Amino acid sequence: MKVHTQSLHFSADKNLIMFIERKLGKLTQLFDRIIDADVILKLENSGQIKDKVAEVKITLPGGVLYVKESNKSFEASIDSATSTLKRQLIKYKERNAKK
Repeated sequence: MKVHTQSLHFSADKNLIMFIERKLGKLTQLFDRIIDADVILKLENSGQIKDKVAEVKITLPGGVLYVKESNKSFEASIDSATSTLKRQLIKYKERNAKK
């Protein structure tokens, strides 16, 4: 699986990019036919505290899974996004197993 990471209005450091690739790489244990993952990292101004937004789009054969999570750090946003993607992958597998 290829992971494309894009950060808007800032530059992400290597540790963050490696963290994202490691977290999303674990999804291949659930479903090994994931084509690629697109990650967009943004800073969102909501009042005085800037929220970190992570949008993850996973391309599968015959479908796309999308998650948008916001949290105080990018790591927490990616953590919650991957847990949501795990649930979506399980549902996707169940739906396609019946076909």
